[in-house]
Amino acid sequence: MEILHKYFDNLTEQQIAHFSKLQELYEDWNLKINVVSRKDIDELYMRHVLHSLGIAKIMEFEPGTKVMDVGTGGGFPGIPLAILFPETNFHLVDSIGKKIKVVNEVVEGLGLENVKTTHGRVEEVKETYDFIVSRAVAQMETFHRWIKDKVQKKQNHELKNGILYLKGGDLTEELAKFPKATIYNLSDFFDEDFFETKKVVHLPVKFKG
Repeated sequence: MEILHKYFDNLTEQQIAHFSKLQELYEDWNLKINVVSRKDIDELYMRHVLHSLGIAKIMEFEPGTKVMDVGTGGGFPGIPLAILFPETNFHLVDSIGKKIKVVNEVVEGLGLENVKTTHGRVEEVKETYDFIVSRAVAQMETFHRWIKDKVQKKQNHELKNGILYLKGGDLTEELAKFPKATIYNLSDFFDEDFFETKKVVHLPVKFKG
């Protein structure tokens, strides 16, 4: 938890309570259904929670914003973002049932009312969103194809509606077809070595009506 206070010093009491409870919930559920590696459980707050909140260093979601987390796995980045932005609506989607089961249990354990979940493929989701977030579930070209008709038209933020993608390494080749993509280095915001190669990619996606 100390690492969260280091970078987010204006958390409310409820947010602190929610973030504090994550370790216990994930440790408990990870014994039953393995969604986070053993090594990562020990460093949950840096490798998962703070990493997820890297998106919050780029984007301050307005109240009422709709965000879909594709391939959420154990609930990252969606759950930490939902705690940080309680007035933003999050839809967490994953095709693997046991992962969504853990997500549902964590959401229920925290009493989060701004999160809904779907066990299924993102292509089957019919709604549209201001932003689509994810942690490196596919190459950008593939990911863009999955979600290109899921971004809504009305803009409410300085950053244009579209993708906010947590990625690592050299993205030159992967983003060559996306000249409008902007790369933000998380090492500009977080001091730890873990974030040295970690990035947030923002890619505007035009509404397809």
